[in-house]
Amino acid sequence: MDTVEIERKFLINDKGFKEVASSKTHIIQGFLNTHPERTVRVRVAGEEAFITIKGKGNASGTTRFEWERPIAV
Repeated sequence: MDTVEIERKFLINDKGFKEVASSKTHIIQGFLNTHPERTVRVRVAGEEAFITIKGKGNASGTTRFEWERPIAV
């Protein structure tokens, strides 16, 4: 999927959200590089794995290019 990622960040004041969570997924990730113009990440989430390339963010830091594909675990 080629798309634009929109950054959303939230400040969590307490852990009450855990009481209403319906599921959880164990995530393992590693970065193949962290060049200022792009980041390449491999992530295993449950039984699925993905490779993701993220581009440099815009001036305000709210959006950036993102390319992600599933890969074999």
